Amino acid sequence: MSVAHSPRPSGAGRPRSSSRAMIAEAAAELFLEQTYSGTTVDDIARRAGVSRATFFNYVGSKSDLLWLEVDEALTAFDGTLASVSSELAPMDAVLEAMTRLADAFGPGRLPLAVTQVELMGTDAELQASALPRFLALVRRLQAFIATRAGASSDALLPRAAATAVVGAAVSAATAWARAGVGRGPLTPLVRDAVAPVCDGYAAVLHSAPGSR
Repeated sequence: MSVAHSPRPSGAGRPRSSSRAMIAEAAAELFLEQTYSGTTVDDIARRAGVSRATFFNYVGSKSDLLWLEVDEALTAFDGTLASVSSELAPMDAVLEAMTRLADAFGPGRLPLAVTQVELMGTDAELQASALPRFLALVRRLQAFIATRAGASSDALLPRAAATAVVGAAVSAATAWARAGVGRGPLTPLVRDAVAPVCDGYAAVLHSAPGSR
């Protein structure tokens, strides 16, 4: 999410021809100027030069603006899972999929609130809005692991493996985000965090009939 670092008057408008990206940019400016909690949807719409109704045509809620890049990557993740080679063992396939997910991010493609949490005052909102995204990713991986392992969709081990993998990936992404402007690529960190989890569950899934 790009940010213009020079403050603009909150009443400054933009051309009426707008887009989700322009709304996101306007929101980022305002969050930095007056914090997340101090910014309303009307403030964002005014800065972006659109109506409140147009805002909701592009964005479901104010908190969704904190996760635009993540949501776009998660939307594409089903296609990523489907494209992973069927020749790979279940947890090797998971590692490949999570690596590809991390590949989608870089210093220029990171939710602004993650790196500017103190300045923007979004910590509580991030915690609340992160959970449904975390759980959605767990559910997708759980189904993927269960299918690849020939297990029941509600079996314990695929669910546990998926939760552990997502937790490791989130830990890596959080450390990467907080590393500042000198951060390197995300992918190696995610791979290093997720690979041991995948290795641990690979043996268990292989030896557990029906994956419990």
